[in-house]
Amino acid sequence: MTSVFIHNFGCRVNQAEAFDWTNQLIECGLFLERDWRRAEIIVVNSCALTGRAEADVRQFLRRVKKDAPQAKIIVTGCLTEKTKEELNKNIKPALIIPNALKNDLAAEVTRLSDGVKREVGPRFFRSRALIKVQDGCDARCTFCIIPSLRGPGRSVPLEIIKSKVERAVEQGYNEVVLAGIHLCAYGQDLSPKKSLLELLSELVRVPGLSLLRLSSLDPRLLATELLELLVSENKICPHFHLSLQHAAPPVLRKMGRKSSAEEYLQILNFLRQRRPESNLGADIIVGFPGETEEDFIFLKNFLREAPLTYFHVFSYSPRSGTPAASWSQVNEAVKKERSEELRRLSREKNLAFRKSFLGCFLPAVVVKAKGLQIEALTSNYLRVVLENHNGLKPRQLIRTRITDVQTSITRGEVA
Repeated sequence: MTSVFIHNFGCRVNQAEAFDWTNQLIECGLFLERDWRRAEIIVVNSCALTGRAEADVRQFLRRVKKDAPQAKIIVTGCLTEKTKEELNKNIKPALIIPNALKNDLAAEVTRLSDGVKREVGPRFFRSRALIKVQDGCDARCTFCIIPSLRGPGRSVPLEIIKSKVERAVEQGYNEVVLAGIHLCAYGQDLSPKKSLLELLSELVRVPGLSLLRLSSLDPRLLATELLELLVSENKICPHFHLSLQHAAPPVLRKMGRKSSAEEYLQILNFLRQRRPESNLGADIIVGFPGETEEDFIFLKNFLREAPLTYFHVFSYSPRSGTPAASWSQVNEAVKKERSEELRRLSREKNLAFRKSFLGCFLPAVVVKAKGLQIEALTSNYLRVVLENHNGLKPRQLIRTRITDVQTSITRGEVA
């Protein structure tokens, strides 16, 4: 039986794609290997969002060539859209599959296998089901290369998504994660048009579904009706990651983001007031071209005062072909210093948030159950190491009581 290893870089959408491929490959009788060194076929789902992401992909590919020379390599994802010639020259993969042909990937992997189908029992490589509902983006922010790599916004028909959620429930998944490059724009390209509000309203009625988690949300497209659903529907996880990027008005204008810190703060305060247990996160870009010390201080003060509980901080990385890449750049040392300052602030706020749940009971899904290493993910996105864990299995829905919170770990017990 041919063994396959799938390695993801980058966003939740890549993870959702791999989740789909995994199901298809298992149905075709292939074996999903956990150690890439032993795999006969290695699929690399790449990322090109930042220079660091590209470097990580290249480093892994070089390592595979050195340590697993027997493996057939298949490369797909955003890096293939930029560097196909380089990959063919330096890596010589068996296949390069562009983003537009990702739906054919499982069939291509099967073609490269021994071709023998076998009856296999259910095997699960994820504790939560990830489903891609939307791809591409039409926003054209001045720093972002993704629209040119993934194309315009394209939504999966609602009926198909619903059937995938129903299947995930049948397979025993208690949590489903919806992923999209521009999730809030879901349905705008369909005929007739749909919306994320309509999609969520339909999915929360799926029998047996316990938790529905959303990937990154665009605050510019969070209409009042959608916000009301997010705070009133218990099946929707109280974990909202809103793309902010910056708060200083001059930087937001240069980024091409038609929003303001005040509007963003109103949404955050609404979510905090209506669902106080919500884990609120943001993506932040530091060192955008033209970012002054005053802009950075404005951003830092905003992040300190806003009810955010964590933020992912990225140093601005020029992406060839985007407007911002040709503008005057901020010094790299300044970027690094500012990034580290905001990451410290994020750690402080996240620790305080986690401590606020000491003694509290939270629903959670077991995400790791190997020997004495048992972990669960709460509905509001706290990763908890479990202390009393007899008989727990991945994907199982539990209630956990938070018993201890430290800088780098949260502990709990099964209620």
